[in-house]
Amino acid sequence: MSSSSSSPAQELRYERKFLVTDYSASEIEQMLKYHPAGFKELFYQRRINNIYFDTLGFESYYGNVEGDTERSKTRIRWYGDTFGAINKSTLEFKIKSGLLGKKNTFALSPFTVNINFSKQEIVQVLSTGNVPTQIKNNLLSMQPSLLNSYIRKYFISDDKKFRLTIDQELSYYRIAYFGNTFLNKSVDHRSVVVELKYDAQYETTAKEIGNHLPFAMTKNSKYLQGIERVLF
Repeated sequence: MSSSSSSPAQELRYERKFLVTDYSASEIEQMLKYHPAGFKELFYQRRINNIYFDTLGFESYYGNVEGDTERSKTRIRWYGDTFGAINKSTLEFKIKSGLLGKKNTFALSPFTVNINFSKQEIVQVLSTGNVPTQIKNNLLSMQPSLLNSYIRKYFISDDKKFRLTIDQELSYYRIAYFGNTFLNKSVDHRSVVVELKYDAQYETTAKEIGNHLPFAMTKNSKYLQGIERVLF
């Protein structure tokens, strides 16, 4: 069984996002090789999977659409295979204030994602862990709304102050309270998502880094894209 300890909340950091449709992931990697910041691959690529939660009124989704400055997302994240036994995962609360963001994370017990997956399984996982009661109650008042999956590569600048990720092969699945067949799948073969992450004190330098990339910063949200593809 996975550890059920929690991690301390991260310090606020900036996250600049770029939704790229004119270049492939491999072309973007080539750009990074000649970038003045000297980006190098940090470690191996891996598949990231998320189950997102939202209220019955989709408050998180609409907050994103309306551009709320203060917003949050609730998700369960794991790495590797999307379906089957999930032995190591974390419950994450991602809190955003403008471009600044941080995460509170809690390790979860194992569960399984298959056609029998339902909110009840998440209830059982929460009952066996040490997730704080208030956070547990907040999650129980929400519904699983989306499963997404993508391949991520990680890069870091020479001065170690900036991390950059490249996400591709974005897949989205509608997810319901129960009775999930995961047949309603949408794959985005065209888009690549680039994220630049750094501490708030390096904002001036980050703008210079962005100026050497041939695409504009966006307010991209994989959750928003996924909901619009498979639900709305």
